[in-house]
Amino acid sequence: MIASIGRFATEHRRWVVVGALLFTLVAGIWGTGVFGAITGGAGFDDPRSQSTRADRVLAGPLGRQQADVVVLYHSADQRATDRGFASRVQAAVDAVPRDDLTRLDTYWSTHSPDFVSRDGHSTYVALQFKSSDDQDRVKALHRIEDRFEVPGLDVRFGGVTAMTEQVNALTGKDIGRAEMLSVPLLLLLLVLIFRSAIAAALPLATGTVVALGSFTVLRILTYFVQISSSVINVITILGLGLAIDYALFMVSRFREELASGTPVDLAVRRTTATAGRTVAFSGLAVTISFAGLTLFPSRFLSSMGYAAVSVVAFAVVSSLTLLPALLRYTGHRVDSWRIPVPWGRGPAAARPDHQGGWYRTAKVVMRRPLLTTLAVVVLLLGIGSPFLGVNWARPGDWVLPTSADARVVGQRLSSDFDHDPTKTVTAVVELPAPARGAQAALDAYTHRLVSVPGVSDASVTATRGDTARITLRYSMDPMSRAASTMVHDLRAQTPPEGAEALFTGMPASRVDIVHMIGTRVPWMALFVAVVSSLVLFLAFGSVTIPLKSVVLNLLSLSAAFGAIKWIFQDGHLHGLLGFTPIGAIDANFPVLIVAIAFGLAMDYEVFLLSRVKESFDRGADPAESIALGLQRTGKIITSAALLLIVVVCGFLTSSISFMQMIGVGLVIAIAVDATLVRALLVPATMRLLGHRAWWAPRPLAALWRRLHLSHPEEPPAGTPERSEVTV
Repeated sequence: MIASIGRFATEHRRWVVVGALLFTLVAGIWGTGVFGAITGGAGFDDPRSQSTRADRVLAGPLGRQQADVVVLYHSADQRATDRGFASRVQAAVDAVPRDDLTRLDTYWSTHSPDFVSRDGHSTYVALQFKSSDDQDRVKALHRIEDRFEVPGLDVRFGGVTAMTEQVNALTGKDIGRAEMLSVPLLLLLLVLIFRSAIAAALPLATGTVVALGSFTVLRILTYFVQISSSVINVITILGLGLAIDYALFMVSRFREELASGTPVDLAVRRTTATAGRTVAFSGLAVTISFAGLTLFPSRFLSSMGYAAVSVVAFAVVSSLTLLPALLRYTGHRVDSWRIPVPWGRGPAAARPDHQGGWYRTAKVVMRRPLLTTLAVVVLLLGIGSPFLGVNWARPGDWVLPTSADARVVGQRLSSDFDHDPTKTVTAVVELPAPARGAQAALDAYTHRLVSVPGVSDASVTATRGDTARITLRYSMDPMSRAASTMVHDLRAQTPPEGAEALFTGMPASRVDIVHMIGTRVPWMALFVAVVSSLVLFLAFGSVTIPLKSVVLNLLSLSAAFGAIKWIFQDGHLHGLLGFTPIGAIDANFPVLIVAIAFGLAMDYEVFLLSRVKESFDRGADPAESIALGLQRTGKIITSAALLLIVVVCGFLTSSISFMQMIGVGLVIAIAVDATLVRALLVPATMRLLGHRAWWAPRPLAALWRRLHLSHPEEPPAGTPERSEVTV
């Protein structure tokens, strides 16, 4: 089937290329409208959690009592109570339209000293919007933001809504900066890897089509599911990286076929049948990893799963259709425009496999396979051990750079004011039918809540029918372990008889997100492991290979997790990366890394083992087939990993620390997998397994043979080919 796809693409290459160009044009015009088509916010919360249920109640008649935006005014030479300072701020605030607001509190409307800093030089205005949707609140803020400006005063915007607005703005800038930095470097590396400008242009052309096409895929997806605003920068960079990886595999195999004297048409068909088959199975493995994200109820993770599955599928289809057409057009000219480099030789003059460096590396490793296995496993587990002390957080203003308004406002509210209006927890108490003594029971419950360590104040702030709202103040960092303990203690307090109490607010939301991820990660891991194992069985007809692959991939992930905890939670290298540690890691991080890095590891695993299996099926003994497979793929896998690292390094340039976490985690996972795992662990463990590596129970082996999966679909060497036509 895959060979047939390649044959169709080459025979109709003109239409395939024209169609790709037209699609790219549409993607550049219509597809980029996805930024405006995304209506939902980040969507980190579990819609079935206690905090989200409380938010839904508060969106009704009871109402919220929360500062969505805090506008901070500061003057170095005037006090907030001075006439000049106060009159200008009051004039600006009085001119603000109230259409989208339910509350606008100032020092002058409340006469509360909490609104003035301890040194008297700062004050704030607290805003609450009518809408309960974060993106609607962002749009409402856009409409009135400039009305708060006061010449001569330092004006900054903080709070959850302002933080969301600033993250959205930085995300768009980060995508553009990452692409500007990565694309030229990718082109340079591709030229150095292929030593031919034409060969280097093919993966970049496919990658560009996929990167732009990802916008179209995502925009189409918005008509069916809600896409989180945080998805775009991850998915577009990932689509570009995977497309270049797949193209690298196929162009390398095509050049290898031409170097062996294969006619162009047959070389394209063999490339599609072999490397294309690998791309198809690799793409399926990556897709399955991302499909595991759809098991999570949060919009951020589930929409990341839907979007990634769509984009990866698009990358595979493009690699199996557009790339064969381009290969047929280039033919032997794929090695044109040679780039002289002081190392290496072209494919036609390559050294015999048994003289290659990767072949010799595999042979050295396989002389002491048990010692190599133990040494690498201990090393990876040692690197991963810091992860045992991880402290989880949820996204907040800490993801922004320290110079961002929301981050500055949050820090100043904590350090300069007696009360931070953003640090509240709200309890929604649904009382039984009105009964004598209900108010006394509610007051007693409120008294119990204020006695919880960490709570500085608690009071009933609204009642509507049989529902009451209790507002609680706290002062600690909402991402600290103390805040998590406070939430658990609050929820442990017994509400009035027959009543139900629901808690919401940043600390409560964080507890619920961590619980949601913790309870579903095992199911995701089981799903990905089982279905990936099935894909590997279909690819190789072995039940041993899938088990080995899952274990080795988890080892490389453990190293990435440990390094991330050491860097971002403990604060090492924070000066180099330009972030301020908060003593915690975002709880979404390990889920994303598992999905992305596990899929990529399977990608390289399939590519390596496909060449090992080819040699094994042709009669080589297990040790020789491993050495030959590593020799034929070692350079390509490390090149693919290097190119993908360059793409992923776009995350490191992000000013948002959450994206930096993803970037660092992926760079480490990819580097470890392409070096320690592929070059050392795979040859060592395959040598230990020997013939058992390809074992399967007799019924499964017979089923695999009946499915005609035992050999790639390629025409026999003697198949007559049509004469080449230069186009």
